[in-house]
Amino acid sequence: MIGTLLLWIIIIVLFLLGLIGIILPFLPGVPLIFIATLIYGLATDFSDLSRSALFWLGGLAVFAIAIDYFSGILGAKKYGASHQGMVGAFLGAIIGLLSLGLIGLIVGPFLGALLFELLAGQKQQQALKSGLGTLIGFLAGTLFKFIIALIMIGIFFYQIIF
Repeated sequence: MIGTLLLWIIIIVLFLLGLIGIILPFLPGVPLIFIATLIYGLATDFSDLSRSALFWLGGLAVFAIAIDYFSGILGAKKYGASHQGMVGAFLGAIIGLLSLGLIGLIVGPFLGALLFELLAGQKQQQALKSGLGTLIGFLAGTLFKFIIALIMIGIFFYQIIF
């Protein structure tokens, strides 16, 4: 009984940290959700959660990581960001998060890309465009990761319940 309760506490905490990690860049969001399902499968000897479901959950986790990586790059590139702009977006996300929390995480990449583009000699309009592309890519990637995370959690509970 205590072992089962402890297992569920671990699973729920990892799911919650995973969902939070989709927004916060220093927590590996989707991988934490996958690790929770893996822990459950190993602890129950895959009696409720099949190995094939775990395989699909792992595939979704890899897909979400790829989306995360490519969405920011594609958004920035689509709007003409340079390498310097992407570096600025990354640094802006970190500084924004540390200084302003969640708001800084959203505004920081935009401001970082804008500033670094201007420092690289881009015209103001192009720098604004690059910053906007970075912001759109970040938000789109975050939304897709969140949807995939919810799908993973849904598959997990579907496997456990049915």
